[in-house]
Amino acid sequence: MTGFINIDKAAGVSSAKEVAIIKRLTGQPCGHMGTLDPMASGVLPIAIGNAARLFDYFLDKRKKYIATFLFGADSDTLDTTGDVVLDGFIPMRKKIEKALPSFIGEILQVPPNYSAKSVGGKRGYQLARSGIDFSLPPKAVKIYEINLIDRVSANEYRFEIECGGGTYIRSLARDIGAALDTKAIMSALVRTASGEFKLENAVKSKTLTADNIDSFLMPTESLLPYNDFYPSEEQAKKLFNGLSAETSLSDGTYKIFKTDGSFYGLADVKFNSVRIKVKLC
Repeated sequence: MTGFINIDKAAGVSSAKEVAIIKRLTGQPCGHMGTLDPMASGVLPIAIGNAARLFDYFLDKRKKYIATFLFGADSDTLDTTGDVVLDGFIPMRKKIEKALPSFIGEILQVPPNYSAKSVGGKRGYQLARSGIDFSLPPKAVKIYEINLIDRVSANEYRFEIECGGGTYIRSLARDIGAALDTKAIMSALVRTASGEFKLENAVKSKTLTADNIDSFLMPTESLLPYNDFYPSEEQAKKLFNGLSAETSLSDGTYKIFKTDGSFYGLADVKFNSVRIKVKLC
């Protein structure tokens, strides 16, 4: 079994636990494409079998979130799962909306200390839980769009955010609060899209069984944003034996299929020469 299951992760459950459920049901090695914090819910694509080899081809996919930020509050984790301290005022909607355009585009963002970022061979959250003082360097992330949807309580606002891979929504809450001379943390998060994976097509893992999981399997080739390449018999003899072959295709990455029409993997074309890049079968 090779492909993807688009899981609607439950809030309060770790991404690793969702992967373990799919691994048990399929009997195949599995891995998730972009972790979600335990408190978050929503789209969690899980690769099954050799589909996990394509992890790098999904890293830069756009992601969409519905996030709720609690203003006038701070915490060590930058969300409500940590030690929350009331600190700061609650800004008005117009003031928040005025600040949002400055976060559009490529920005520098400091990841939360409570994150999976590696520091000297250890995860940030491991150091933070041990009470070790450290800091993480800023990294460039891309924010495509951020809109204030509504006010959900006296001190909470809900936002719709579209961003690139590697963006920390908790850090975005902190930075928006700082831009308004106050504090803000994340109180809820739902990922509504991750590349081709959408929330409306996601499935709760608790509804899956060994008997029905096949019906939710998404074929790998249907999710990759590359053109198809069907090699001739002469090209196939070389390509599927580890050699390169001549081609008139333009440079780039292609989905390559075997002569029987089944999906094989990815091929790379450079200077009129094609060779296998990733083998899935």
